[in-house]
Amino acid sequence: MQLIDQHTKKIMEGCKERAKDAGLRFHHETLEYVVSNRDLLELAPKMMIPTLYDYWIQDVEVLKEKGRYELYPANPYETVINTRPAISFYNDNNPDWLNVMIFYHVLAHIDFFQNNLFFRHTWDDDFTGRALSDKRLIAKLRSEKGRWVDYVIEFARSIDNLVGYHDELSRLDRPAKTQMSKKVDFYFDIFLQSHKKASFSEYMKEIDRYNDSIRENKLLGEEAFFYEVVKKHPEFEAVYKKSLSQTPGRRQDLMEYLMEHSHFLNREENKWMKSVIQVVRNTSLFFQPQIRTKIMNEGWASFWHETLFLEDDRISGHEVDFARVNAGVTSLPKIGLNPYALGMLLFNHIEEASNKGRYSFEFLRLTDVQSRDRYDTGTGAGRQFIFKVREHFCDFTFINAFLNQDFVNRNNLFVAGRRLNQNKMVWEYFIKSRRAEDYREMMLDVLYHPPHIELIPAKSNDHTLYLYHHFEGKPLVREFIPNTMIGIEYLWGGPVKLETSEIADSVPSRLDRIPGGTEHSLEKPEVKWQRVLYTVKDRKLTRELIK
Repeated sequence: MQLIDQHTKKIMEGCKERAKDAGLRFHHETLEYVVSNRDLLELAPKMMIPTLYDYWIQDVEVLKEKGRYELYPANPYETVINTRPAISFYNDNNPDWLNVMIFYHVLAHIDFFQNNLFFRHTWDDDFTGRALSDKRLIAKLRSEKGRWVDYVIEFARSIDNLVGYHDELSRLDRPAKTQMSKKVDFYFDIFLQSHKKASFSEYMKEIDRYNDSIRENKLLGEEAFFYEVVKKHPEFEAVYKKSLSQTPGRRQDLMEYLMEHSHFLNREENKWMKSVIQVVRNTSLFFQPQIRTKIMNEGWASFWHETLFLEDDRISGHEVDFARVNAGVTSLPKIGLNPYALGMLLFNHIEEASNKGRYSFEFLRLTDVQSRDRYDTGTGAGRQFIFKVREHFCDFTFINAFLNQDFVNRNNLFVAGRRLNQNKMVWEYFIKSRRAEDYREMMLDVLYHPPHIELIPAKSNDHTLYLYHHFEGKPLVREFIPNTMIGIEYLWGGPVKLETSEIADSVPSRLDRIPGGTEHSLEKPEVKWQRVLYTVKDRKLTRELIK
């Protein structure tokens, strides 16, 4: 692995200037390395972070991928790390024209990393440097504690998908409030409602009085408002000051709770384990936004490598080569998901729709197909609009907001079903639905969505940890429950209970036989769910129904 040569670096710098002229925003300092295919195979299990801590699963993945590479050689073009400065890796046999295309792709990724709000907690972080420090810490602990370090990593990684990622973002995104604005919140949210039990009419009158005070004097309006409040409620100041000393506790995720409240981890001889758990937690928090923005991130990069390279004079003579490579990256399969293609097509669709003013109430009220097709107010604001989408959305909100029937019709998308032809004993695929609602549901179903598991202190007694799974239609994977709970029991130092939902009964769906002997389901099976309680104590797992 070595830095790219000066000739290739000059190409990259030229791409940066053109990308910035097009509106992309990123820090100018970047590092680019040339690596071989085998180097990429060794980096992949470490999420392309060379300095990430060592763990036995990484060695297993390297051996597996090397075996696969011997049978099916592949040529990954690039990868980029979200760190400061941004680091990217390139295959050692890329020609110059291909590097131009890839550089645009990488620069769009960097723009996404450094401007999308779901990456906000990583914007000022030199993660490779922090990962190197973590790696050295774990290596030192291994030399002292031996295999116990790997046990702790194993147990921590089994629950690292439960980190409080959105809680972390909310703390960063919430602007600091002044004392006066806190006072307003307290007065309307707590004092009037809890202390005074004000009626609805009284509450609305106070809101109107507050708004009138602010309109009359923006600087001193709040002060004048509270002058009248104290005259009417002399006890308000004392109650408010008391509330300031009662700072509400911050909600903790499972890993934080274990580190703070586990008697086992807080023993003097076991405190080193908390350092290992913290490393695993920080690593998970760093990678959370990447898995939650896969479609947007790859679609954004593909949109820009196509847009910028087609305008670049260096494409001359390589149009066919570009078309072949680009089609391999951005072709949309009829069955399955290609995040590059889906994301790029959605960004193209959004830009065109915004240019024509189709995100207006006037357009949304149209029901006639021909009127919708002809609608074009010529706003020309599409490029500006997709930059705002890039900043504020993740995959879930992106698909929910913009994957509509117009997009499905335009790209001839459909949801495929599968049925067994009993005459030929083969599986047949058929078009199940062309409705945007069904296609959107299929896409949302494959997105990353960790389970919502809450700690219930009120049900925890005798050093027992009680976990409550808020059921959202998807059960936990039963085969993972025993080992995960045994790991939590070890870190907690006592019994652990888990309340969750599992299938109680399933009514077979109605089957209709069609010509040719093929059977297919016409309606979904009726599934009944029941609450169950898992308990692990002394590494023995029991399961009981909750009635």
